[in-house]
Amino acid sequence: MLPSLPGPIGVFDSGYGGLTILREMRKVMPEYDYMYLGDNARAPYGTRSFDVVYQFTLEAVKSLFERGCHLVILACNTASAKALRSIQQKDLPGLDPDRRVLGVVIPTVEALGGITKNGNIGVLGTPGTISSGTYDIEIAKFFPQYRTVTAACPMWVPLVENKEFDAPGADYFVKKYVEQLFSEEPEIDTIVLGCTHYPLLLDKIRRQVAGRAEIVTQGELVANSLKDYLHRHPEMDSKCTKNGTCTYLTTENPVKFTELAEIFLNAPIEATHVTL
Repeated sequence: MLPSLPGPIGVFDSGYGGLTILREMRKVMPEYDYMYLGDNARAPYGTRSFDVVYQFTLEAVKSLFERGCHLVILACNTASAKALRSIQQKDLPGLDPDRRVLGVVIPTVEALGGITKNGNIGVLGTPGTISSGTYDIEIAKFFPQYRTVTAACPMWVPLVENKEFDAPGADYFVKKYVEQLFSEEPEIDTIVLGCTHYPLLLDKIRRQVAGRAEIVTQGELVANSLKDYLHRHPEMDSKCTKNGTCTYLTTENPVKFTELAEIFLNAPIEATHVTL
């Protein structure tokens, strides 16, 4: 039996990247309580199969539900691409049809209509997100007239998680994937950073893009979309507590998690170890 009392908004990511989403949520909606869960012990998800990502993500969602969350945001593009629809359609009706799990892909795609001028969209993401075809599919649904080109960036998450995102060696891999994108479509005018780790590489990405395209990061888009969602669904808003708190959970060593999490958040935190 899942807890019925109101609780925090759950935010899940395979590792640290979802902290960039959480950071923007707390800026836009500071009054809410949040519970962040990072499955750092099993990260990264980007190279794992659909079945494994789905199973891991479902375990995390169940864990957040059991800890009182009625609404969970998959602040991870790979989980959103490979697991969200299955959880929404197959699992939620049995777990609790009144709870909700939302992702980061749709809010990102919805915003593109107000950004691109020529409809040529580039997407940079993990191998898992890119191979899923989720961005291609969703952009085609919302904007069938747009052309989408994608590039997988397998080295970017390791660079971030090994604290090498600001090192000179990262420039090679940033240039490699950005140029791969433009080689497929030189007229790209909008680039989606389809992984929540990538904002830490933003300065290097901007230098390589060199003004050729608008760069779209997801944090603010997802935060504003969530605010709008809660405004339109007062029945869910009433199930979200509002004391301005944030709890951090990790499947890794909490000391290790805290060290890197503070880089993403620019603030000190305390984390607790959990098992899934």
